[in-house]
Amino acid sequence: MSSSESPDREAAEQNAQAANSTRLPAGRPPRRSGDGWTWGSDGRKHWGLNGAAGLMLLDPEQGILMQHRALWSVEGGTWGFPGGARDLGESAIDAAIRESWEEAGVPDPDGEGIEILETHVLDLGDWSYTTVIARTLRHFDPVINDPESIQLSWVPIESLDDYELHSGVASALPRLLEMLRPHL
Repeated sequence: MSSSESPDREAAEQNAQAANSTRLPAGRPPRRSGDGWTWGSDGRKHWGLNGAAGLMLLDPEQGILMQHRALWSVEGGTWGFPGGARDLGESAIDAAIRESWEEAGVPDPDGEGIEILETHVLDLGDWSYTTVIARTLRHFDPVINDPESIQLSWVPIESLDDYELHSGVASALPRLLEMLRPHL
């Protein structure tokens, strides 16, 4: 690191390099109680030993916070909501807030600054994914905090279909938008 580079800038550059690679970044073994693969009743492999959760965060002025997923991740290169594996005993809402904080720096780590509106659960028996739908109560600037994101962007609701969405997000999006509509 040169004297003109800050540790934050160096970390951001390392995250960007890792996110744009198709190889899992070095030093990223399972590190939390929920990290690991499991099989759903749909016969597909899913991330999250205890299920997973994501945060569909609406900023009324800017749209939905979307994450351009790292190339090495499941369906890498697609767009989705910040989220990930639930820890043992962790609620879906707490997991969605924690994961969104870890990946995008929003909301605050304790969930302050957002209002939970709805939840949507894809239940596959032994595995589930919960989308927590929330609205910001104040503006947040997303920040890439780890190598799981290529880009973070507030996307206007009417433009979501213009993005190459993760297949789970794409299939759930009509229902999620229907659940969001009364809160707009």
